[in-house]
Amino acid sequence: MRIGRFHKKSEEKPTTNRINDGTLSDDMNENVMRVKNELGHSADLSVRLIESPHHKSVVHAAVIHLDGMADANMINENIVNPLIEWFKENDQILTEMEERAGRILTVSQLTVKESWQELISSVLTGDTVVLVNGNTKAIIASTKSQPSRAITEPTSQTVIRGPKDSFTENLRTNTSLIRARIQNPDVRLVSMKVGSVTQTDIAIMYIQGIADESIVKEVKERVKGIDIDGVLESNYIEEMIRDDSMTIFPLLLNTERPDAVVGNLLEGRIAIIIHGTPFVLIVPAVFSQFFQSPEDYYQNQYISSSLRLLRFGAFFLSMYASSIYLALITHHQGLIPTTLIVSLMAQRENVPFPAIVEIFVMEIAFEILREAGIRMPRAIGPAVSIVGALILGQAAVEAGFVGAAVVIIVAISAISSFTLPNTSLVNVTRGIRFMLLFVSAFIGLYGVLLFSLCILLHMSSLRSFGVPYFAPIAPFRFKEQKDVLFRFPLPSLFKKSSRK
Repeated sequence: MRIGRFHKKSEEKPTTNRINDGTLSDDMNENVMRVKNELGHSADLSVRLIESPHHKSVVHAAVIHLDGMADANMINENIVNPLIEWFKENDQILTEMEERAGRILTVSQLTVKESWQELISSVLTGDTVVLVNGNTKAIIASTKSQPSRAITEPTSQTVIRGPKDSFTENLRTNTSLIRARIQNPDVRLVSMKVGSVTQTDIAIMYIQGIADESIVKEVKERVKGIDIDGVLESNYIEEMIRDDSMTIFPLLLNTERPDAVVGNLLEGRIAIIIHGTPFVLIVPAVFSQFFQSPEDYYQNQYISSSLRLLRFGAFFLSMYASSIYLALITHHQGLIPTTLIVSLMAQRENVPFPAIVEIFVMEIAFEILREAGIRMPRAIGPAVSIVGALILGQAAVEAGFVGAAVVIIVAISAISSFTLPNTSLVNVTRGIRFMLLFVSAFIGLYGVLLFSLCILLHMSSLRSFGVPYFAPIAPFRFKEQKDVLFRFPLPSLFKKSSRK
């Protein structure tokens, strides 16, 4: 699904009694008709007219909201019923709206607006608008009640020890999960709307005094400068604000764990929360962050450090295992021990395809099985992927299409990628693996080395909101090596929060 720019204007709406200057009319009926026309007489638009109990033909007020977006019980108990009771005792127009509204309507948040666009925006976001006859102002009552998924365990970043809650698609729920963990007045939240059609709510959170003010300013400017019709997921924002739009490497970190966001806020980073998605963006992001799991900070430092080193090793193994095997078996047989090369050649004796075709077929087959396991129903997805891989590999070897060594190498590459805690980095390894296979098939290890050098140079040129992608390794900062390859004791890590 893609949200693009509209090339053709929609049909013009009726403009009867339309006020060109964007203000409200003192004729309530005119304003009500204008709201109906603006929303196309939508079926979920509710307009309740409150008549005078003494003169049935006189309408004093109109209560406007969208069904499903606003809390119906709150509207009845805190808006409609108080208005009816007030008009029973006071058969007159409510002229002094600002002074009297707060005493009549028992809603936690009330505002008075004069702008037509603010009125329409309030209706669309779930608030209730009260129009009073003879008044050019509208009362906006906060009655949002949008359906939201319950807080559940994370699905993409699971841990054995640690918090089990995750973000939902509701922005206010997500911000409350963060504030519940950081009960500090220095936490700042800036709200914006992005998308000319969807008007998606976006919140930027950071801790004043810890976050770099220049980066905070840059984030705000980039988000404000987004020109798009709609935002459906956090990747829409990510692609719009990242420094290099052509790179395969992720320049923003995404997570659905509140504890991971809080940890990054304490380190001086900035969180971008988008309504409608459980994934929060964190900026700036550096390469080493994508190997860190929240569980690294919930267990012994030595275990965490060894597991982090294991992830780094698995990252390179996932990318290079297949390409190095192909290069050795095709161009550099002399580098393989004699006993091993004899065994490998014996396995390939009855295989009718070149080594490159053999590995490519198995790699593509494993990728198909991986996608099938993800897209199929959750109850049978894992069974299909695991059983399918075993059956396919065994049948391919017995049929003589591939050698047993190829199945092992490809399986090691695929399984190694599952150890990475961030799916964005997993997708990077999948793409680079096929590129390395291509170059190793033509010029062997020289091609692997040359392509690796190109990748290294490209990564060295990347920036995430001005921060070098390889920081703090390149440029090397000795004092910041406490949480890169190894995880040092916690008392030596979180010291930025004491700067104030």
